[in-house]
Amino acid sequence: MSDLAAGPEGAAPVRPARHGLLLLVVGLGGFVTTLDNTVVTVALPTIQAELGASLAALEWIVTGYVLTFSGFMLAGGRLADVYGRRRVLIAGLAVFTAASLAAGLATSAGALVAARLVQGSGAALILPAMLAVVSVGNDDRRRSAGVAVWMASGAGALALGPVVGGYLTQHSHWSWVFLLNVPLGALVIALAAVAIPESRDGAAARVDVPGVVTSVVVLSTGTFALTFGAELGWTTPVIPAAAAVSVVAAVVFVAVERLGRDPMVDLALFRSRAFTGGVAAQVLWGLGVNGVFFFTALFLQGVLGFSPTMSGLAFVPLALLVVVVTPLVPAVERRIGAGRTVALGLLLVAAGMAAVGFLRPGDGWADLLPAVCVIGIGSALTMPLGSAVLGAVPESRAGVAGGVFSVAREMSGLFGIAVIGVIVNSSASFTAGYSAGLLTAAGLVVVGAVVSLVTLR
Repeated sequence: MSDLAAGPEGAAPVRPARHGLLLLVVGLGGFVTTLDNTVVTVALPTIQAELGASLAALEWIVTGYVLTFSGFMLAGGRLADVYGRRRVLIAGLAVFTAASLAAGLATSAGALVAARLVQGSGAALILPAMLAVVSVGNDDRRRSAGVAVWMASGAGALALGPVVGGYLTQHSHWSWVFLLNVPLGALVIALAAVAIPESRDGAAARVDVPGVVTSVVVLSTGTFALTFGAELGWTTPVIPAAAAVSVVAAVVFVAVERLGRDPMVDLALFRSRAFTGGVAAQVLWGLGVNGVFFFTALFLQGVLGFSPTMSGLAFVPLALLVVVVTPLVPAVERRIGAGRTVALGLLLVAAGMAAVGFLRPGDGWADLLPAVCVIGIGSALTMPLGSAVLGAVPESRAGVAGGVFSVAREMSGLFGIAVIGVIVNSSASFTAGYSAGLLTAAGLVVVGAVVSLVTLR
């Protein structure tokens, strides 16, 4: 194999030395964008006291980021394909970093909410462009390495978010939850400018404006309904109205993409069994895992009697195992294939979740740890899922493919929270509801394992 991977669409070849820097960009970029999903939650009481924020404002500080992150992700992927993946990645990093600075300097709740909305839109440009640069100009081995670094950094950010947020809030000031992104963002921008060759879809002459607009409406209104449905009540008029707008916009989006001359999302991508199966498996994984993890902190503290700090630390072994096991996964994949590797990982995740479902008051850390470790090992084994999805599409559509995969990951998590929340809230007790929710989620992950086994080579 040549030391250089051919760079398509005018991209420079990806040299080995630069590929190491590219992986660093992917790791740091994935870490900061994922971290901002969770790091702020621990700081909310302090923010409320200092800025006089209402409960509604606190909700928007958390959900505003998710709203624009999810809503603009498909558009971000297509913009990357049309205008250049490196250019859009650096633009997204610049927006994210500037918004983080604005959030850290905010002196009112309204200013902080506005900064979080802009921050999420920057992240929506970063993630699909980042997955595209992992795919374009790289062979299967390097693509797998890039996806592995992205997954490991995301797992680390999810586990460390509450810990980092709590430490910064307690020992410094809540603003550092956001200001920490500024030097990191500047570093990633500099590295991206050096390490990433430019590439774009040479056949795309313009942006599909109707597709961009309708995708933003679909994802933003859908995210709003899923995020606020449990809190405001699913029958509150604004929730079914938002859901109805999302459904209608989805129908319009499909029609626009099917009839358009240069559609943002080429629906022919879904004819690929690996692409469609990989996205479906990702959705089922997200429905199960993210849906349950939302309620796990409540279970650990309210049922098992863990302290807030211990609850945060409970997921550190999971993140560490993802980081440690992920480098070993390519060898497993070469031996048994991507489909079997992902299926094995999802079955282990489901088994670990089911084990947690049988924990009861009086159980402690020693009872929880084996299940957490099994989930961590299984999560690492799902790494080939992203690589299979990105490798199943033409490189000219790498940005959109990254956007579709990222949307599946984000939206399935929100939908999982809503579904599992209904199970938890309709049960006689929180413990019974949580157990039922875990077993339901484990079942969804098992279905994802079957889909992976059938569709991924």
